[in-house]
Amino acid sequence: MSHVAVLGAGSWGTAFAKVLADAGRDVLLWARRPAVAEAISTTRTNPDYLPRLRLPAAVRASTDAAEAITGADLVVLAVPAQTLRGNLAEWARHLEPDSTLVSLMKGIELGTTKRMSEVIVETAGVAADRVVVVSGPNLAAEIADEQPAATVVACTDTDRATLVQASVSTPYLRPYTNDDVIGCELGGAVKNVIALAYGMTTAMGLGDNTRATLITRGLAETARLGVALGADPLTFAGLAGLGDLVATCSSPLSRNRTFGEHLGRGETLEQAQTATRQTAEGVKSCLAIRDLSRAHGVEMPITEQVERVCHEGADPRTAMAVLMSRKPRPE
Repeated sequence: MSHVAVLGAGSWGTAFAKVLADAGRDVLLWARRPAVAEAISTTRTNPDYLPRLRLPAAVRASTDAAEAITGADLVVLAVPAQTLRGNLAEWARHLEPDSTLVSLMKGIELGTTKRMSEVIVETAGVAADRVVVVSGPNLAAEIADEQPAATVVACTDTDRATLVQASVSTPYLRPYTNDDVIGCELGGAVKNVIALAYGMTTAMGLGDNTRATLITRGLAETARLGVALGADPLTFAGLAGLGDLVATCSSPLSRNRTFGEHLGRGETLEQAQTATRQTAEGVKSCLAIRDLSRAHGVEMPITEQVERVCHEGADPRTAMAVLMSRKPRPE
């Protein structure tokens, strides 16, 4: 009997495993650490990430990726973006011939500036229409609590997108299909960078005007890059664009916003990493997104300043002053 493999037992991977089980699928959740797999198997909880969530009986856990992947018709990838290529290179040989690969990752690969779906296609040697991207305002803790939310299921193959849509439809999660993979992936990646900036402004004590400006101008530079890469500009007005951006910026549950708050209080990158203890994808992705924007001649001033704060030691207040002193122009 087929099952769904979820590779990655962090917050979103664990919550997504619950969604799949609640939608009627049998799930085998791969955890890198034996202690996490053991806890899920014996207590039905993941104490390191979502300790209050009790997982359904249809979710099993394993540290054997081959066991999880073999026989799976859906393979959900929920590892940190910068580890995808190395992990998938080891896992690809276990994939079933027509399995669907689902990406939950929101990042751009360092060095190659490739989107996650592109890394999957290249590393696993699969056709692009086998890759489905899930993106939207999906804070894991709220999904785990079954608070009503929506998401986007994007694939160039409409039938495959519809298949995944049915596999994640629950009374508390409403998925919409979309064929704009580029736009959905860029919205998910760049919003993490903008959320870092939002967190910095929050820690600096700046108000709603500043934060609203960051969201809207952040969305504008995301859309500029998306259009340059062939995305549909309307995607950025939807769940995978504005929706995800608002949730990630405004919620205290957001790792990237929280990480940005530490930087806004004057902490170093290392201090912020120690304090948060979880992956803030925007910290690394801001480098790749900056490189991608430069390669396509797209101005992304907020992204540029976030990169300077994260990786060049710039003061967040100086970065804000640079943004405010840019040459006036039409909106």
